[in-house]
Amino acid sequence: MIIYGINPVLEALRARRVRSLRVSSRADRRLQDVLRLAAAAGVSVQHVPPADLERISRGGLHQGVAADVEPRPDCDVPDLLQTTAGRAPLIVVLDGVEDPHNFGAILRVADAAGADGVIRQTRHAASADGVAAKASAGAIAHVRVASVVNIARAIDELKAANVWAVGLTGDAAEAYSDLDLTLPTAIVLGAEGSGLRRLVRETCDRTASIPMLGHVSSLNVSVAAGIVLFEAVRQRRALAAGQAGGRRAAEGAVREDS
Repeated sequence: MIIYGINPVLEALRARRVRSLRVSSRADRRLQDVLRLAAAAGVSVQHVPPADLERISRGGLHQGVAADVEPRPDCDVPDLLQTTAGRAPLIVVLDGVEDPHNFGAILRVADAAGADGVIRQTRHAASADGVAAKASAGAIAHVRVASVVNIARAIDELKAANVWAVGLTGDAAEAYSDLDLTLPTAIVLGAEGSGLRRLVRETCDRTASIPMLGHVSSLNVSVAAGIVLFEAVRQRRALAAGQAGGRRAAEGAVREDS
């Protein structure tokens, strides 16, 4: 799998997934960081003309470097849930998101929010290389992605594991900010333009909307993902802070009694 751009390649090197590098003569401090990491990892480096990188990246912004990387190991829904033992899972489910820019941006925000992984369908899904890797700013090397045959069935698996499935739709009566996102939660996002498919929507436990206060009627799917994921982060941090405060108060009371 070919990825390009300094951040995606740096993160792939840190994740030890790079098989080989191709670099043009572009002098840049960050490119030197790439070369140092490659040397430390024993990754072979081939110096090529810029035109070769233009061809490999299909005109994308390669920033003087491209890498051949090992694809991430396949995982499934139980694999994602295994890593969440002792805490409430936060998972993103993509129903037909085919644009690689959006897919990459969703991976970036999922990583930033500390989500436990992304579930997507094997068919009608964006490729995980090139454009998506660049749009993810390297997050593609770290976020676990489970590719499944049937999204509705995957949601049923999550529900069987006591994870609440929340579908984002523009016409839902309930606002996303009114949900308790401290619970084990899967945020289900639909395709650009068409939104959630009927069966997927019906499989969700509930639906929620993001109130639109301006003139446009919808948001880019990656922006919507960021809004709801970071509301989950806000709620979970507030809950953790409250619990820590309660423990400190209880410890203080014990000391006063002793």
